[in-house]
Amino acid sequence: MVQVQNPTRVVHVFERPFPPPPQTSADAVEAALATLQNTKQRWADLPINDRIAILDQIHNDLPGVESRWVGMGMAAKGSRPRTMAEGEEWFALTVMYRNLRYLHDTLLDIAKNGQPRLPGKLCWKDAGFWKAELVPQNWQDRLSLLGIRAEAWIKDTYKGDVPAMAAFYGQEKPVGKVALVLGAGNVSSLPAGDFLNKLFVEGQVVLFKMNPVNSYLGDLLKEGFRALVEPGYLKIVYGGPALGTYLSQHPLIDEIHLTGSDRTYEAVTFGNGEEGKQRKKEKSPLLQKRFTAELGNISPVIVVPGPWSQRDIGKQAAKYGTALVANAGFSCVTPRVFIQMENWNQRETFNNAISDYLSKVETRQAYYPGAENLHQEFTQSHPEARHLGGPGVGELPWTFIPKVDSTNLEDICFRREAFLGLFAETALAADDPIDFLTKAVKFANEQLWGSLCASIVVHPKSLRDPLIAAAVEKAIADLRYGSVVVNHWGALAYYMAITPWGAYPGHEMHDIQSGIGKVHNPLMFDQAEKSVIRAPFISNPDPYVAHAKRSYQYFRRDTRYQHEPGVGNLLKLLWAAAVS
Repeated sequence: MVQVQNPTRVVHVFERPFPPPPQTSADAVEAALATLQNTKQRWADLPINDRIAILDQIHNDLPGVESRWVGMGMAAKGSRPRTMAEGEEWFALTVMYRNLRYLHDTLLDIAKNGQPRLPGKLCWKDAGFWKAELVPQNWQDRLSLLGIRAEAWIKDTYKGDVPAMAAFYGQEKPVGKVALVLGAGNVSSLPAGDFLNKLFVEGQVVLFKMNPVNSYLGDLLKEGFRALVEPGYLKIVYGGPALGTYLSQHPLIDEIHLTGSDRTYEAVTFGNGEEGKQRKKEKSPLLQKRFTAELGNISPVIVVPGPWSQRDIGKQAAKYGTALVANAGFSCVTPRVFIQMENWNQRETFNNAISDYLSKVETRQAYYPGAENLHQEFTQSHPEARHLGGPGVGELPWTFIPKVDSTNLEDICFRREAFLGLFAETALAADDPIDFLTKAVKFANEQLWGSLCASIVVHPKSLRDPLIAAAVEKAIADLRYGSVVVNHWGALAYYMAITPWGAYPGHEMHDIQSGIGKVHNPLMFDQAEKSVIRAPFISNPDPYVAHAKRSYQYFRRDTRYQHEPGVGNLLKLLWAAAVS
């Protein structure tokens, strides 16, 4: 990828949120669709070297929007520069650069060898699955991602000695298609990840409808991705649910992808009101188009009892307390239910440590629509909820609901995603850690809504027991989640940008839960089942905790390193981690 010199990084500070762009007119929408119809076959036939050149141009253009991207994101969410919240906006850019780099490398491999090159070992697993090691790839990864390993589990199609990959690029005469992508409103890297997957992995041109919550990103996307916009391979439009419904039913739209809520998916698929409910019941959708989606999750964290010290408890409380407050809790990877062993003697100590940690973390603006009503709904069901921090106007407290009855399977904490800074804890009766793991996996699979991401927290001393180690490996295999993260939370799986991201396969349109399909799949696996990421129990240093005073500097440096992964930027990143 072409290396460029970047301008000095100065975050633009916007004094107040800005008016959203006006809704795209009907004529402009039809003109955009007409353009995409004219370019869809040209894109499908575009030589790989031309695609690589487009990625090179995006790589050169994106730095020009970085400071405005971060500044507008903070203004829209009511957050401040030089805080963890600034770091989160840089995090989004970092993920985009990682995704672009991996796509670039894959296209180079296809151009040279006819298929993507796997970066690590490939093993055939039991029951017809491949396990592909993806991270670390080199010594730079071993330093920048200290102790972190990532792999993808891929269904074996029994058609060769490698997993099926890059299906679009194996076609002699690919047919051009127009995809509608309905964008997410919470994390600013999600729009690019979605349309890049459609364009470069599936070979489809894209009409991208901005979510009204972050429609301020539209002009920056047009500028940063002008290499796709100007030739007519990507068009961006603005509007609300009515426009999304209209476009999904438009005859010029061939396929749809949504990142958002299951309620939006059902409204598009079946319609609204009683008629929509009846169509869902009868499994009779309005749409007959392929419709992929990433729709959220009640993310479980399975806490394996072990010989935790007070320091261990403090470190884990900081890690998972930070997971709750990141992006003010408006994220599908935010932990929602901690599952503990009922008679573990450290259970209450851990709950109190999380509460104590959160009580000292500054609250944030509840910027996502509906948050206040949702918070009220949860706390009315659980008046014992702990309200932590000192919320100001427009803010909500960090909210922790411990000791939820695990036998009440209809409890709101188990059936509805709390899309805000709120999470719960429950416990299961078990004889020992091995028995607990078996029961916790069953509970997560069968009682919690969704299948996007799950975590297991286990002490390294526990893993020295071969029986517990074997039980952990079995739990990883048995968890029916699209990503399973050991000793970290779901943001790490999303950050990887090379491990396929999405729900565990098997959901159907009438019970969609976390969705259908994968994105962030730059190696272009045709049938990815799950991603598995392993991290150290304790990371030293750990710049991504809410009390780190200079974590934003670490994320600025990580953005630079992912954009230009040279030795100089790596050393600056390691130094930023050490002093954070």
